[in-house]
Amino acid sequence: MIIPAVLFAAVGTAGQRCTTTRRLFLHESIHDSVVEKLVKAYKQVRIGDPLDSNTLYGPLHTKQAVDMYKNALEQVKQQGGTVACGGKVINRPGNYVEPTVVTGLPHDAAIVHTETFAPILYVLKFKTEEEAFMWNNEVKQGLSSSIFTKDVGRMFRWMGPKGSDCGIVNVNIPTSGAEIGGAFGGEKHTGGGRESGSDAWKHYMRRSTCTINYSKELPLAQGIKFE
Repeated sequence: MIIPAVLFAAVGTAGQRCTTTRRLFLHESIHDSVVEKLVKAYKQVRIGDPLDSNTLYGPLHTKQAVDMYKNALEQVKQQGGTVACGGKVINRPGNYVEPTVVTGLPHDAAIVHTETFAPILYVLKFKTEEEAFMWNNEVKQGLSSSIFTKDVGRMFRWMGPKGSDCGIVNVNIPTSGAEIGGAFGGEKHTGGGRESGSDAWKHYMRRSTCTINYSKELPLAQGIKFE
C-alpha cells in the first residue's frame, strides 16, 4: 500500500495541497527497496494538460512556484542531498516541473523542514519507532500525518499522546484525501481550530454552560453562617 499512497499524497495536485506529503520516514531495513519501487512508480506518472482525462500530473500554479521548486533543489544540493528521481523544470508551455524524490539528507536539514508547496519528497531513514515519531513532530507544521503498519500497538501509540502531534493522524491511508467529513485542521503553525466534522455544528448555535441546583439549600465552603 505504501507506494501508491505516497505517490498519490506527494504528487497529487502537483504537490501543492496543504496535506501533501513532504517527508517519508522509512525503516533502514526497507529504505532502499522502497525507494527503488517509488522511483519506478514516479517515472510512470503521466504529465500533461490537467484538462485531459489521461493526465495524472499537471503544472504548478505560477512561475514563482517554479522558482521556489528550483531554489529548494539548490538547497538540497548544498545540504548534501541526492535527487533520486526528477529534479528538473520541464521544457514546455506552462509551469511544469518533474515530480522529485530526494534522499540522503539528515532529518533536521533546513530544507526538509521547509514547506515549499512543490512536488518534492524527502525520504529519510530511521532506526527506531521513537526516532521516527520524534522526527515527525520536530517541524513547525502540524496539519496531517500518517503511519503504515500492521502492528496494532504501534497504531495506538501513533494516535496517542506520545505519537503524532498533527491535527490529522491517519493509519494506513495517505496524508491527503481522507479528511472529508472529519474535523479538519492542524496544530502548531498550521493550527487555528477545526472546520467540518464534529466542529461544524458549533457555527450554527450559541453554547451556554448551565448549572441547576435541585435542592432547597445553597451549601457554601467559606464557613459563613447565615441566620
